[in-house]
Amino acid sequence: MRSLAIPPMTIGSGSSSGSDDDEEVLFRDIGPGRVQEDLAKQWSAGDSMALYRIGGWGFPFYSINGDGNLCVNPSGSGSGGASIELRAVIDRVLAASSGNISPPLIIRFPELLGARLRELQSAFQGAIHALGYNNRFQGVFPVKCNPDKLLVEEIVAAGKPFAFGLEAGSKPELLLTMSAMCKAHPDAFLICNGYKDAEYVQLALLARSLGMDCIIVLEQLDEVDLVIEMSQRLGIEPAIGVRSKLHTKHGGHWGETCGEGGKFGLSAPEIVEVARRLRRQGMLDCLELVHFHVGSQIPCLSVVKDSVSEAAFLYCELALMGAGMRILDIGGGLGIDYDGSASASSDMSVGYTVPEYASAVVAAIDAACTMKKVDAPVVCCESGRGLVSHHSVLVFDVYSATRVPKAKSSEQEELLGMVQELEFCEWGELDLPLGQLCEMVRAKSYGVAAEYARNARSEASRLFKSGLVSLELRAGLERLYELLVASSMRQAPATYHMNLSMFKAIPDNWALGQLFPIVPLQRLNEEPTVRAILSDLTCDSDGRITSFVCGGGGGGGDTERPSPSLPVHELEEDDGVRAGGRARPYYLGLFLGGAYQEALSSMHNLFGVMHVVHVASDGGGGFSVTREIPGQSIASVLRSAQHDPGGMFDSLRARVIGSLAAGRFHGEREARVALQILAKTFSSYTYLHTIASTTTTTTSDVVE
Repeated sequence: MRSLAIPPMTIGSGSSSGSDDDEEVLFRDIGPGRVQEDLAKQWSAGDSMALYRIGGWGFPFYSINGDGNLCVNPSGSGSGGASIELRAVIDRVLAASSGNISPPLIIRFPELLGARLRELQSAFQGAIHALGYNNRFQGVFPVKCNPDKLLVEEIVAAGKPFAFGLEAGSKPELLLTMSAMCKAHPDAFLICNGYKDAEYVQLALLARSLGMDCIIVLEQLDEVDLVIEMSQRLGIEPAIGVRSKLHTKHGGHWGETCGEGGKFGLSAPEIVEVARRLRRQGMLDCLELVHFHVGSQIPCLSVVKDSVSEAAFLYCELALMGAGMRILDIGGGLGIDYDGSASASSDMSVGYTVPEYASAVVAAIDAACTMKKVDAPVVCCESGRGLVSHHSVLVFDVYSATRVPKAKSSEQEELLGMVQELEFCEWGELDLPLGQLCEMVRAKSYGVAAEYARNARSEASRLFKSGLVSLELRAGLERLYELLVASSMRQAPATYHMNLSMFKAIPDNWALGQLFPIVPLQRLNEEPTVRAILSDLTCDSDGRITSFVCGGGGGGGDTERPSPSLPVHELEEDDGVRAGGRARPYYLGLFLGGAYQEALSSMHNLFGVMHVVHVASDGGGGFSVTREIPGQSIASVLRSAQHDPGGMFDSLRARVIGSLAAGRFHGEREARVALQILAKTFSSYTYLHTIASTTTTTTSDVVE
């Protein structure tokens, strides 16, 4: 007798694909009453931790406390650190601002930036010590990743003990970094990447005159002549690097533009030509750095090892040619685990830790330098995603929900009847606890029941080929499975309408299909009984999120495959937004979006920059809100699109006066109210006012 296992309980899950001829269907034994126990089990914070895979993508910074609230530990020091409830932060900000700051908003934890930087530094120092590497590590932060002023300043301050520097890729970024580097360690690197004109090169050379260790990285062959000309004209000796087009590359949407066909960098013949031109000018000793970049979010260490090894041998050869080599810049690429799966084969994850990454880098460089008998270089990396992704949380609220019709009660009765009919079949070698299947149908867990029936159908098909089950049983299981699949499909996800523009907040999700963990911030000690997709405020049909990080969490299932819906709770006030706002708001948090999303965001539908608050722990479990930066008003957003809010208001005021004269208002009082409403709207937030504490304009309010 073979006992079939019930697959992991996945709330409202749909059917799974599978082959009827699969000869190796795996089952595990279950005891009597297992389903009843699972259905009656009280939901816990640990269940939510597993469901949303928080331990995979968020450790050691994010967790759930006993009250079911999502918490952040900015220091990343585990259970000994301060744990701050995100919901408490939101409540304090709303109360203190009297409704002037409301969701959506970005909460930054500057301490977390320092924790990530120290983790990176410690990993490389540990690898250098363990391997006996005869030089040091000095990283830089690429400001293109997130050019926010306070963020850059925090990185410079946290990195000062380690001579941690900055990287620029344009003239505005170079001015930004030069200013910020005035407070950096004097030995910190300022790496200049990107296409360059004479003005860019002048700025970089000026940085050297200001005492900054600024290295101009050549991206195109002609740039070497420009650097030579400008350095001779200004009388400033440059520090020069070359960006190499390595043969090594990785797959996925972040690796498509690297390798031999990449947008930036010099081929091997071009690098040799650079060295020759510098030698002719007596400037070969100015060539000090080799740089490469094989793509962001490198998933596996094999790509890291291959690319670093290739670049290390290039570095050694240039040193042997007489160049003044001292730095090997491995670029970006240090990935983060967006989906919590620790997979080396996914664009959304990485199959290594930060210490393993550092060890692979240092070992590859050390091996090449030892073989070529060249002094080991300073190791530099341009990690942006790995440094800043965790430090901020995008908080938004749900303002309404759209439900789908539930399965008919007659459908449930039909399913129960089909299960009971199977009791009279000849089961042969197949063992199927029908009582447990009935419990699933009664609970309307049709997706789980369909998966269970699929396994039974597949096993029955296998046994039928050997004459071990009857045709009647096989046919009955197939009919049951088909109806369960149809029923589970009718349990389509609800739509939760979020007070957010995904084009503004998370452009990588729309453009690249990038996953970001999204988790309710409260009620996480309650079972989320609704499966939902998230729809944004924009007028575009593709302004929605339909792929989520959730599922097995180590408890079974495919932890790499995204879920088509998000487990959420029933809204306690789900009949839409009222004039006074939702009495009990339901908050969701989007995590790991601290890199690139703000820099890449659009002005689609004129949804503007969101409010930002900075939070610091007090070391004892409490916190303080150290900064509140208001988001853009409607007038500000209109100005950014070349509109004149003052002129627009004048036009509308003239129209109000004309309408008053035409008798469209019942007197001057109503016309005055209309003007005040217009004026107030120009100064309001671009997003919806959905929180009860948020002020809402009414006629009586304006008149008073």
